[in-house]
Amino acid sequence: MTRLLNRFGIEFLDDWLPIIGSILHLLLIVLIAWGLMQGSRKLIRLFQNSMAQHPDDERRRRVETLGRMFNHIAVTIIGLVAGMIILDEIGISVQPLLATAGVAGLAVGFGAQSLIKDYFGGFFLLVEDQLRQGDLVEIAGKTGQVETVTLRHVRLRDYEGNVHYVPNGIITTVTNRSRGHAFAVIDLPIPYDADPSAVFDLMRQTAQDLRTDERFGPSILDDLEVSGVDRFADSSVMLRARLKTRPSEQQSVRREYLRRIKLTLDTAGISIPFPQLTVHAVTSPGP
Repeated sequence: MTRLLNRFGIEFLDDWLPIIGSILHLLLIVLIAWGLMQGSRKLIRLFQNSMAQHPDDERRRRVETLGRMFNHIAVTIIGLVAGMIILDEIGISVQPLLATAGVAGLAVGFGAQSLIKDYFGGFFLLVEDQLRQGDLVEIAGKTGQVETVTLRHVRLRDYEGNVHYVPNGIITTVTNRSRGHAFAVIDLPIPYDADPSAVFDLMRQTAQDLRTDERFGPSILDDLEVSGVDRFADSSVMLRARLKTRPSEQQSVRREYLRRIKLTLDTAGISIPFPQLTVHAVTSPGP
């Protein structure tokens, strides 16, 4: 009886050994794939952390943007390779699947040209460094701060907090307001009886005072550049000047400068003209 049980147990174990070996092999493949994914994430994160200490903020933001893209690509490739190995291990031939995928890919390609265009567009946006996370940009008629850049789309958040998802395939022009420096452009209307030279002096003095401000001073990179008289309006003379600022900070500097120049002109007794309103006569139809 014991011999029979031992013989039955050995035969039973022999039957299950290939199955157990295949399961262990599959678990090993999954563990290796998981380890490669975690290793790629750590390597990319280490590279991002090392570049985060770089004094060049633009270079650091570019590395962060590219890091997310490389992480997505690495996870996709490792997952596909691991999936094909697992299918081959459980006895499903990969070659027919690849052939079918090739034919299906052609069919899908004709129907998903916009999707392919999005991926190609996103790739070149990132490789050519046209925009990065945190940049203030204008694309496809939308203006806002870049929150996410993927191979599929760009996510923007505008001044009101609205989120815009712009597919990369429709982006033909990128207006980036966050590279190198920016200019806060000031268009100042003055009355016709005011002396432009005197107003220019007041504008320069106001700019100098603004540069000494603890909050706005670090954002200003140079003295006020006065362009001169820009045009003649119906009720005013338009003066134009600009302040060189750090990227993405021109609007806050411009608003503060306009507030201060308004107070300066009030103190000097120079009033800013009201815009002339045009009244259109409306004739009602007769009975």
